[in-house]
Amino acid sequence: MRAFMDEDFLLTNDVAKKLYHDHAEKMPIVDYHNHLSPKEIYENKNYESITDAWLGGDHYKWRAMRGNGIDEEKITGSAASYDKFEAWASTIPELFGNPLYHWTGLELKRYFGIDTPFGPKTAKETYDKCNELLQKEDFRVRDLLVKMNVVELCTTDDPADSLEYHLKLKEEETRFHVRPSYRPEKAMGIRKAGYADYIKKLAEVAECEITDYDSLVAALTKRLDFFYEAGCRITDHSLEGGIYKKCTKKEADAIFKKRLVADEANAETAEDELYGLSQSDEVKFKGCLLTDLAKEYHKRDMVMQLHIGAMRNNSTRMFNRLGVDCGFDSEDDFNYAAELSALLDSADITGELPKTILYCLNPNDMEMLGSMLGNFQDGSCPGKIQLGPAWWFCDHKTGMERQMQTLMDYGVFSRFTGMLTDSRSFLSFSRHEYFRRILCNMVGEKVENGEYPWDEEFLGQMIENICYYNAKNYLGI
Repeated sequence: MRAFMDEDFLLTNDVAKKLYHDHAEKMPIVDYHNHLSPKEIYENKNYESITDAWLGGDHYKWRAMRGNGIDEEKITGSAASYDKFEAWASTIPELFGNPLYHWTGLELKRYFGIDTPFGPKTAKETYDKCNELLQKEDFRVRDLLVKMNVVELCTTDDPADSLEYHLKLKEEETRFHVRPSYRPEKAMGIRKAGYADYIKKLAEVAECEITDYDSLVAALTKRLDFFYEAGCRITDHSLEGGIYKKCTKKEADAIFKKRLVADEANAETAEDELYGLSQSDEVKFKGCLLTDLAKEYHKRDMVMQLHIGAMRNNSTRMFNRLGVDCGFDSEDDFNYAAELSALLDSADITGELPKTILYCLNPNDMEMLGSMLGNFQDGSCPGKIQLGPAWWFCDHKTGMERQMQTLMDYGVFSRFTGMLTDSRSFLSFSRHEYFRRILCNMVGEKVENGEYPWDEEFLGQMIENICYYNAKNYLGI
């Protein structure tokens, strides 16, 4: 029986061990999609406690605690810091086979030097040691990033954001780069409450009038240039429900103008309408706007990320109590292959499809996306259309293996841009180690099985590329 999480954790063969320890382990981290706060990075704060660092905003852990019968007061409520931590400690041993068990162990080991399995028996000792370390100068937020060899990270930002802290970090921080990602979700949310107010805010920031569809695109493009100058090289879009329906600029303009004059106090005008707009209107508008923005991304050689398939805010009761991003989202189940193909084709038909990363939240869509890649590769760069790493509910050992096997089956695996955290936690970067171990083990198994020759020069470089260089080159940083 092997020791728990020893140096060869998840590495089950000699080739895997060689590839990980001689190649993957040393590579810097490019984390090209996360939800970290640039303000907290700039302010370089010390966390008050491990409870704040671990449980603050981490809906992965919140879901697990609820599933273990923990009262909400000890999850998102006003319970004392240690009571919340103790509740998490009581949950951990129950998570047999869950990635949270491994992530927690890696975080304790890599950030705090704690090897002891975490649980109720070690809760107080772990709490005290972590809190003591978190008060030290070299445990401030920026140092936590440096500790994990993070050299590039891309936050998620709205076009109306000032990017104040990105710009300050760009001037002051030399050990790593914090880049904004352009996410125009609010500009596309034509049936969301407060849309007209958001458009007014966007107009103020862009210093232009927004009265029709063309002026909306102009304002978003102006902000895109501002983001690009601030270091942005990647964009992000969450596609939920419908993805694309053919729509003329004239139709998009009519939909946009109708929404601007809608009465915010009377959102529901019919059973299937919001603000006088149907779901079909929304899909048409979003598809048209995304096509126009995609062409702008292409002009600037930027990357477009499409995150597909989240079904959000399922519990009305808890949404009313806590709001968004609190652990009540799940995988959607809908057929979108034809719509996705039409969306990509709408920019590709004029040769203006940007580099694109496709993510699915429902693993049933993995092979469909894998086959979609080849439709729009054009030889302009290696792996122009990427199958994104296992995301959110797929972000576990089985999900990572399935995503990588799909890419091996359908695409050019060596061009894969690798892992990201998609996290709100500054302690999440050991997940890159988790991914790298699984990656090396998969490659090692195929070599050991005689499916690929042992060529350390090529395979070692391939591993280093997937861990670091491919993402760096793909983003053009």
